[in-house]
Amino acid sequence: MIQPLEPQHFNDVIELGNLVHGNGYLDRASLQSIVDKGNNNGINSCFVAIESGRLLGFRLTYAADQWPIDPWCTPNRWGVNQTQVGYFKCNTVASDARGKGIGGLLLNAAIGALKQQGAIAGVSHLWQQSPHNSAVRYFTKAGGVLIKEHPDRWNNTLEHPDYNCVLCGPSCHCVACEMLLIF
Repeated sequence: MIQPLEPQHFNDVIELGNLVHGNGYLDRASLQSIVDKGNNNGINSCFVAIESGRLLGFRLTYAADQWPIDPWCTPNRWGVNQTQVGYFKCNTVASDARGKGIGGLLLNAAIGALKQQGAIAGVSHLWQQSPHNSAVRYFTKAGGVLIKEHPDRWNNTLEHPDYNCVLCGPSCHCVACEMLLIF
């Protein structure tokens, strides 16, 4: 069911990502860039969940020291060397597949890959407005701790210039919960 994200999965990942997060969240170029940042020493830290040929979810992850520390990161509060911290970019599960533990399985696969790459922790910005705040809940259950809340994290960013939030529209005011998970 859980396997490394490969180019043959790109179309389905883009479709699901844009459906769940909003149009403009992913395109082929941005997804390729993310996957490139997730590979280190021949180890891929991005994964998909597939059942009966259908994509149920995906986890996008950057390898430690291969992602930009941006203004929405607070490394002085992490308590670990930032060069040893991976970035959990996105965990997305199809609406009809939620509640079955797929998000946790994808997270565990990414943690295993990050450990093999030499990371000791991972940080993420969790979507506080996710349905039933499920993003923050599942990450907390996995051992993640809140570092800081960042309103407007996804509003008009260079990373997603054409993003259209499923809740807010083109001017996203959702809160990103910066959370750290030490392995």
